[in-house]
Amino acid sequence: MMPTILTGETPVLLLCDHASNHVPTDIDLGIAPDLLDRHIGVDIGAGPLTRALAAELSAPAVLGTVSRLVIDLHREPDHPGLIPVESDGHTIPGNVGTDRAARIARFYAPYHRAIRNVVARLRPRLIVAIHSFTPRLEAGDGIDRPWHVGILSNRDRRAADVALASLSARTSLTTGDNAPYSGRQLNLTLNRHAEARGIPSFSVEVRNDLIRDDAGVRDWTHIIAETIDAVRNSLAQRVPVAT
Repeated sequence: MMPTILTGETPVLLLCDHASNHVPTDIDLGIAPDLLDRHIGVDIGAGPLTRALAAELSAPAVLGTVSRLVIDLHREPDHPGLIPVESDGHTIPGNVGTDRAARIARFYAPYHRAIRNVVARLRPRLIVAIHSFTPRLEAGDGIDRPWHVGILSNRDRRAADVALASLSARTSLTTGDNAPYSGRQLNLTLNRHAEARGIPSFSVEVRNDLIRDDAGVRDWTHIIAETIDAVRNSLAQRVPVAT
């Protein structure tokens, strides 16, 4: 299954691994359908936010087209959670004993191949991954997550540090640095397609109750677009543009 690819002129590539809650009709996960609309099935609001940012910035984008419960496009191929049999306290019985290689070939490989090809063709100067997170996990300690937004990165902090500074200047926001997740641990897509190629990058994690509706998506499109512009300006000052 091929990802959705949006075209644009700005040298910023947007990625959204968990944009869709789609499950092909020939796959039975054995779960209640409403679970697909929750955070375990899709990054709520991340797809609409990515599309709105692509339009606002005139930026290209690649969006996944299958639920993370079918296969998690943001995991290594050998990661135990690539095809989850449990997610936040919910069992996914239809994934038990599934043909791992077949799922990778059908969904995972085309997605990452498409990103690789877009990067090779467009040579973006910045790659930004868009995600969302739930205010509170159902399993575990059940502690509320205080952040409105988080910036995630691995070792390359060129873009992340500027994004953090830009968001932290908004005193009404609580911004996490490698929170609610650490980019040192969960950063597969950017590790593979950005950091491995020396391209500055960062992930944005917006709390999903803030982007559940059109109004929230509009507000956060403005916020994240300004953040991306701040990063672009900073990078342009540091790295001369080739002529």
